[in-house]
Amino acid sequence: MLFSPLGDRAVLITLGDSIDEATHRRVRAVTARIDAEPPAGFVDRVPAFASVTVHYEPSCVGATGDQSPHDAFVEHLRRLLSDVRDDSLPPPRVVEIPVCYGGALGPDIDDVARQHGIAAREVVDIHVSGDYLVYMVGFMPGFAYLGGLSPRLATPRRQTPRTAVPAGSVGIGGEQTGVYPLVSPGGWNLIGRTPLRIFDIDRDEAALLATGDRVRFRAISIDEFNAWAE
Repeated sequence: MLFSPLGDRAVLITLGDSIDEATHRRVRAVTARIDAEPPAGFVDRVPAFASVTVHYEPSCVGATGDQSPHDAFVEHLRRLLSDVRDDSLPPPRVVEIPVCYGGALGPDIDDVARQHGIAAREVVDIHVSGDYLVYMVGFMPGFAYLGGLSPRLATPRRQTPRTAVPAGSVGIGGEQTGVYPLVSPGGWNLIGRTPLRIFDIDRDEAALLATGDRVRFRAISIDEFNAWAE
């Protein structure tokens, strides 16, 4: 683990330099330990692909003598995480997301199919057959970056991003796939849309997906989509 300051109220814990499941498990293990035993001065933690940022209140970390709040907080973290292991993580939650593919809800599916020399139907079949892992949540509230996309569907982002992507749109960006939780600009290739609310501030857990979840997509018809949305 590499501990480095991120401003004067946060510590960046670097756990690797690649996006892979082994690094992801270390991120989850560190996050779980901090959640279970938050150190003095702890405010919040933000897991990412290969790191965890821990925010703290300098006046509450218990620095002594000439010790800086940063050094005191890092000392707390080192002790807390000295024996952390990733073999005791709980099994991941599995979330199924229904998707209506193609048509007006997935305007880029034919382009994705053309780039890979396959039919649009094959794009759907490959996409729903995947077992996806939420590596991190970022970009906007509730946006989950999903690893596990088949190389047969890996597609570069659009050259010209859209100014407004509808909430629930399912897209492909490079080697990842994901679902836009809110209306926003975006440059991923849109292949479908889900009627589920990916982010809803009125829910106890506003974001449907969390780091470590497994996601599976299920194809539905436009009639099912409309009935679900209603």
